[in-house]
Amino acid sequence: MRKVAIVYDRVNKWGGAERVLLALHEIFPDAPLFTSVYDEKKAPWAKVFKSVKTSFLQNIPFAKSWHEGFGWVMPFVFESFNFDEYDLVISVTSEAAKGIKTGPKTFHISYILTPTRYLWSHYDLYFKNSILKYISGPVVNYLRAWERMAAKRPDVMVAISTEVKNRIKKYYRRNSEIIFPPVSKSNTLNPKFKINPKGKHYLLVSRLDFGYKKVDLVIETFNRLRLPLVIVGTGREEVKLKCLAKSNIKFAGRVSEEKLKKYYQNAKALIMPQEEDFGIVAVEAQMYGVPVIAYKKGGVIDTVIPGKTGIFFEEQKPESLADAIKRFEKMKFRKNDIIKNAKKFSVGRFRKELLALINKQGMNKIYTP
Repeated sequence: MRKVAIVYDRVNKWGGAERVLLALHEIFPDAPLFTSVYDEKKAPWAKVFKSVKTSFLQNIPFAKSWHEGFGWVMPFVFESFNFDEYDLVISVTSEAAKGIKTGPKTFHISYILTPTRYLWSHYDLYFKNSILKYISGPVVNYLRAWERMAAKRPDVMVAISTEVKNRIKKYYRRNSEIIFPPVSKSNTLNPKFKINPKGKHYLLVSRLDFGYKKVDLVIETFNRLRLPLVIVGTGREEVKLKCLAKSNIKFAGRVSEEKLKKYYQNAKALIMPQEEDFGIVAVEAQMYGVPVIAYKKGGVIDTVIPGKTGIFFEEQKPESLADAIKRFEKMKFRKNDIIKNAKKFSVGRFRKELLALINKQGMNKIYTP
């Protein structure tokens, strides 16, 4: 059996990328996890790994929580790791982990969540302030140059969506494979879960801020329509967003998995107003037979089938979203069709496609079924 290592930018939260890491752990249970910093309190899920190997940043104050202030040092962090003893390294990254150095005997697959947002696709959003843009200019230029060079290092790049594949081509000038991330644990819905055929409310599941998540857009739209909306999630702009909302909008905050299932159970549709690299929430909703009303850009192009599992709206404006909701109210969707589409994004499918890619590279001894 050959030796495998897994690499991730930082281990200090829970989200879609972390599901990928756990799926990789199931395939390669002996593989250690390499990362820049590890916060055990904020990332208890990582305890399943036999070892989590951190960098020199681990003991630097604030590095575990304030990663924005350490972007400039990340190239040095990931170039400092040594992978000579490993036959296969899989990096999962939306930043610098793709830039690890490996020798000729080590095969490197980089699973790209997105090219670094603040350097490329979302640069103008992160640096709206002209003074900040001017001050950060030299560091941004350095990091962009390093990323283009580092992006040549992986033997294979894998994108999580068509959108990310296009970004890799645009910014890194490389071709890539597509393997969708795992969302559902299995290919079947829990038979005990009963779906309400007449949903009571619309649902938004999101981090609460005024940035690209566009929660304020949804609130403004539902203030006008006066339709029932439940918002699940927390964030730094929660208080301000609550002040914008009228009485037809309920803020549920952070909820348990069981409570979230109940909100899905009684949802007419999931509202997804933002552009996501993939958008796990859209698939999660479909797992429970809930159609999706989404902004027509990003990962939802891969996950939502217009007219069958949801509908799109063209512009991130209240008028465009409101028009989509009005159209949706007149449409009918088959729950079984929606659930069937979600099954395409199972852990089993992810495992099968990843191992097929590895075996295609002549590394069939990595994993023995």
